[in-house]
Formats: sequence, C-alpha cells, structure tokens
Amino acid sequence: MDSRVALVTGAGSGIGKAAALSLAAEGFVIGAIGRTEEEIASTVDEITDNGGRGLALLADIADEGQVSKAVGQLVTEFGRLDVVVANAGINGVWAPIDDLKLAEWNDTISVNLTGTFLTVRAAVPELKRSGGGSIIVVSSINGTRTFTTPGATAYAATKAAQVAMVQQLALELARHQIRINAVCPGEIETSVGANTRLRKEDETAIPVVWPEGQVPITGGRPGRSEDVADLIAFLASDKSRHITGTPIWVDGGQGLLR
Repeated sequence: MDSRVALVTGAGSGIGKAAALSLAAEGFVIGAIGRTEEEIASTVDEITDNGGRGLALLADIADEGQVSKAVGQLVTEFGRLDVVVANAGINGVWAPIDDLKLAEWNDTISVNLTGTFLTVRAAVPELKRSGGGSIIVVSSINGTRTFTTPGATAYAATKAAQVAMVQQLALELARHQIRINAVCPGEIETSVGANTRLRKEDETAIPVVWPEGQVPITGGRPGRSEDVADLIAFLASDKSRHITGTPIWVDGGQGLLR
C-alpha cells in the first residue's frame, strides 16, 4: 500500500510495454491496460518475474465505462494512483482527405483523443487523493513537429490535440501538485504499423527520399521503445518535479530533418 502506483495504457506491446517495465524497475506497482488479454498478461508476468508487482486490466480506452472500471480496479487493489501514462493509440487510416471516410476519422479520434481524455479524466480524482502525481501523454512528432506523413490527417490532428490538452491542463492541475507532459516520439520500432491502413498513398506522399535514413543520431535507424520509456520514467520521477505542460520530442533529430 506504500508503493507508488502507475497506470499504463496500451501496455501490451511497444512503448507501453517498455514504459511499464521501466517504471516497474523503478519500484512502481503497474496497472497495465490493454485490449488484448494475452499481451497484457505477458507484460504483467514479465514484471512479476523480475520481482515487481502488476495488475492486468482488460479495457478499451475509447469506452468510458471500461476505463472507469479499470482505474477503480487498480485503486481498489493497491490503494492509490501516482502516475498515468496515456500511451494507447492507433495510426488508423491514412488516405487523401477527399477519400477519408467519416467512420475512419471517428475511429482514430475515439482511440487517440477521446481515449486520452477518458484516461486522464478517470485518473485525476485518484491523483488528487494521492496528493499529486504525474501524467505523461504519448503524442508524436506527427502533428507537432512534422506534417509530411502521407494522408495522416486524422492521426496528426489527434497528436496535435494531445499536446494542446497537456498545455491546457498544466495550469489547471498545478494547484493539485499534478504535473502533465507529452512525449513526442519519432520513428520507433513498435507494432503500431499493424494498426495502419494506407490508401492511395501516391496521391499524398511527399516526394523526398533520405538515402541514409531519416534519424540522424542513429545513422538512419529507428529508435527503440526503451528510448521513449526512459524519458517516461524520468517524467514520472521527482527528478522532473519542475517540468509541466511541456512536449518533449524523442526523435533522434528526425523532426528537424523532415
């Protein structure tokens, strides 16, 4: 009951899993939210195998009732909430604006933006009860630093809106000793590409090719989920106690090149 407790959405793979493991290594108890039972169970098993504690929470973050239930389960089990990592998201459909269907737009908005809203809204009362805490929203360089991803209008809009949400809430939550920041990854080796559907890319692609890759600091190679997770762990810790309302790009210089 004395341990700090962190909620991580999209904890079954990629950045979410890496963040959950990194925070567990720092002594946090982890509430791992995901839509795939097998994946989040695997994350929690890895945490416990390494001597930590965790709870698998099956939920769709776009569903208000499921998110509230998951947060309630976590607090009932461990007594408090100190850190929230709002990571879950999809790339959705990338297509020309005049070909993008309303349902496709709504799908991306509901997971990436509404899901972030529901996660933060459900968590804030518990963070207040704990005397403060840290919220970390996983945004992207798309929509915040670069605008060249073919057809990614819905995705970029959600990522820009996440940063606006972070900056809007920073002052509101400061009086409650709650910090909120955004991490904005560039190209990272994750499975999010499985949630991407490209259509008519030839109509939206920007005709630029970087022969040595687009991530300068790694010689063109994508970053790792752990690169983002290390920043999340820092923002969750007291070492970042004077940082709030801030987007931080984790892209190896990619956004400056593009």
